[in-house]
Amino acid sequence: MPTEDSLFSRRDIMRLSALLTASGALPFLNARAARAQDPDEPVRIGYLPITDATPLLVAHGKGFFEAEGLAVEKPVMFRGWSQIVEAFLAGQVNVVHLLSPITVWARYGSQTPAKVVAWNHTSGSALTAANDINSVADLGGRTVAIPYWYSIHNVVLQRLLRENGLEIVTSGTPAANQVALSLMSPADMVPALAAGQIAGYIVAEPFNAAAEINGIGKVLRFTGDVWKDHACCLVFMHEDHLANRPEWSQKVVNAMVKAQLWTRDNRAETAQLLSSADAQKYTPHSPEILSRVLTPSEADLAGYAASGAIRHPDWQDKRIAFQPYPFPSYTEELVRMLKDTEVAGERGFLDDLDPAFVATDLVDDSFVKKALQGIGGLPAFGLPEGWTRQEVVEA
Repeated sequence: MPTEDSLFSRRDIMRLSALLTASGALPFLNARAARAQDPDEPVRIGYLPITDATPLLVAHGKGFFEAEGLAVEKPVMFRGWSQIVEAFLAGQVNVVHLLSPITVWARYGSQTPAKVVAWNHTSGSALTAANDINSVADLGGRTVAIPYWYSIHNVVLQRLLRENGLEIVTSGTPAANQVALSLMSPADMVPALAAGQIAGYIVAEPFNAAAEINGIGKVLRFTGDVWKDHACCLVFMHEDHLANRPEWSQKVVNAMVKAQLWTRDNRAETAQLLSSADAQKYTPHSPEILSRVLTPSEADLAGYAASGAIRHPDWQDKRIAFQPYPFPSYTEELVRMLKDTEVAGERGFLDDLDPAFVATDLVDDSFVKKALQGIGGLPAFGLPEGWTRQEVVEA
């Protein structure tokens, strides 16, 4: 049965695209642009209850937005990617974390006037499977859930499946050499795996850790062990805010960057802050599950290396890591890989995209560069000076 997000990807994409392109859309966008010039408009965060949202939630919970002189409302939690995208398009929220491929679709597939201003985190996702499945190849003839067609999860999963000689199907019963992909909200994945409705899923944390701790499944591969230090979720903001409220926008990015730096040094406290045990109740997850993600033990990491979930221990992937600078090489490689990724719905816009153009047009790195310069630059995050890197993808 189609999920909310699968309906969105097949049908509502066209409706949302029409919202921006139909004749009645311009007055709506112009009105929002006028509101964007209000210096007192508060920060309104939209997020999913996943660790991808960590910097935005930490910036709220630790008062980093207020320290920048910004008014901020309590972050609004959404169940699925369709809801958060629609709320962002409607102006109900003005700062969101979105899966990196969604930002490509939003700007070029639906002509959304918004840009990436920073990375929210790196790595932070995994392919989890039922306990009787011991390798990616064992997924042949089975169904695997993904959170969204335009997701780094879909991109990395399809890379892994192809490397193991498996074909992708998006409907019908898969043959022995095929894997069926099914869209599913992250919160539905763990119970679906427990019920045997799917053989596995690839998604952001802490849903992989939840399956482990509850004995429902095991991690087959970490996405950060396939694409080294890849971005997953990005900070996405309306272009009219960036143009008409540059000081406000700079303060938003400053707070988010400082929150990432704080999180790196306070992982255990972050797990508690994000958990259901905290007064803010940002997520429904227990401190134990979140700690498995944010503070993995050496024994855990050694076990993953032994099982093959980690095949590149020299990469020293931290399960989830934090650094805000959006390297252009990542955006270019993402566009190239999206061109070879199966997605449902209209995807013709991908064929015409030039990766180098997207890296400069989709991303506005001026705010994050200024924020980084105020705290010691990239070395503050353990990175060398310079705004370039080389992408490493090894399935």
